[in-house]
Amino acid sequence: MTKKLRNITDKGFPPFITLVVIAAIWYAVCEGEIVPAFMLPSPVDVVKAFVENIGYMAKESVYTLQEAVYGLAAGILLAFVLATLMDKFSFVYKAFYPLLVISQTIPTIAIAPLLVLWMGYGMAPRITLVIITTFFPIAIGLLDGYRSVDADSINLLRSMGAGRVQIFRHVKLPTAVPSFFSGLRIASSYAVVGALIAEWLGGNNGLGVYMTRVKKAYSFDKMFAVIVFICVVSLLLMAVVRLIESLSMPYKKQHAPVRHRDTSKIRKDI
Repeated sequence: MTKKLRNITDKGFPPFITLVVIAAIWYAVCEGEIVPAFMLPSPVDVVKAFVENIGYMAKESVYTLQEAVYGLAAGILLAFVLATLMDKFSFVYKAFYPLLVISQTIPTIAIAPLLVLWMGYGMAPRITLVIITTFFPIAIGLLDGYRSVDADSINLLRSMGAGRVQIFRHVKLPTAVPSFFSGLRIASSYAVVGALIAEWLGGNNGLGVYMTRVKKAYSFDKMFAVIVFICVVSLLLMAVVRLIESLSMPYKKQHAPVRHRDTSKIRKDI
């Protein structure tokens, strides 16, 4: 019983207590009128706005999730092709790797208006911005995974007559899978943010469009409510990625580090 309680406390209680403390301080600041209500709405007002508008936000989130998922899928494909080519051909690495790094120094808020100007107000510029935002961490994760392969394993397969495709399939790709999922977890959180930024600058649907509307109406309780909703959507997307990771690598749990038992009681008995 004590062990179960300790596990529950370790996993869930610290963040829960932190959130409760933050909410209590937030409520006290608002009730004490330390900050004006039009600048910082009360958490009670935010909860009311969340409950009242959850249906509309869920409807708008369908468009945002579509853009995020489509862009993330295309980003995965682009990252896989580019990382594989950079690993295989050194001239491709030298030609594209500096450009990849430079592309991440350009603010996405500056690219979004150009994409809207070139592609219109449909879903295409939003998906393109998500691709630009997400493919970099996935590509770098895959490339690092490819290059972390043990050279002795490759030499062993070569000595057994394996070709490049077989070496890639049986050694390089399995080795790169953990690094791929590390990059994918980061990219999944970027995907929703990229879709929102694109929606801020043009479009008729999506959570980003809804945010601009409530901001112009100075409905900051609804603004905070949609921020909470976006956090929930991002966490759910990351949870899906973790589920896919656990299904793809069941051996990861088997080789997880085992906690050492407390031997103090055993020593006393001895």
